[in-house]
Amino acid sequence: MNPQNPVLTLYTRRQCHLCDVAKEALRAEFPNLPIEEIDVDTDPALAARHGEEVPVAFLGEAKAFKYRLDAARLRRLLAQAGG
Repeated sequence: MNPQNPVLTLYTRRQCHLCDVAKEALRAEFPNLPIEEIDVDTDPALAARHGEEVPVAFLGEAKAFKYRLDAARLRRLLAQAGG
């Protein structure tokens, strides 16, 4: 992760209501944050690793949230990353 340009990695899947809610919340709270969305079902290893535990988001190696956006935690992680 480039500290000048942090990117949030968001693991999701199709037809996931919580994933849609999390994406909407992210766009509303962090409109300028670059997001790399990854569908866990496109990779068997990711599907096995995350199972039904999506959405889940990471900023670098740090888990930012699981299931629902934790805006306060994400802000702290962004501040620590210099974003």
